[in-house]
Amino acid sequence: MERSRKGQESGSREPGSDGEALKRLEALQPAYERLRADRIRAESDVERLTAELAAARAQAREELGTDDEAEIRRMIEEARAENARRVEAFAQSLRAVQDRLAALDAAR
Repeated sequence: MERSRKGQESGSREPGSDGEALKRLEALQPAYERLRADRIRAESDVERLTAELAAARAQAREELGTDDEAEIRRMIEEARAENARRVEAFAQSLRAVQDRLAALDAAR
C-alpha cells in the first residue's frame, strides 16, 4: 500500500512539473529565437567582414606593395611628414615672392 501511494504521488507530481516546464520553455522560446537570429546574423557578418578584409588586404598589396599594418602606418606617417615639408616649402616660396613684390613696390 505504501508503495502504491508513492507511485501515485510521484505520478501526480510529474504532470504538474511537466506543465510548468512546458510553460517555462514557451516563455523562453522568444529569447531563444532572438539569440538564434542574432547568432545567424553574427555569423553572416563574420563571413562578410572576412571577405572584405581579404579584399582590402589584396588591394593594399596591389597599391602599396604590402598588407602589413605596421608598414602601412609607417608609410602613412612618412607621407604626412613629406606633406608637411612640402607645405612649409610652399609657404617659404610664397613669402619670398611677397618679399620681392614688396621690394619692387618700395623701389617705385
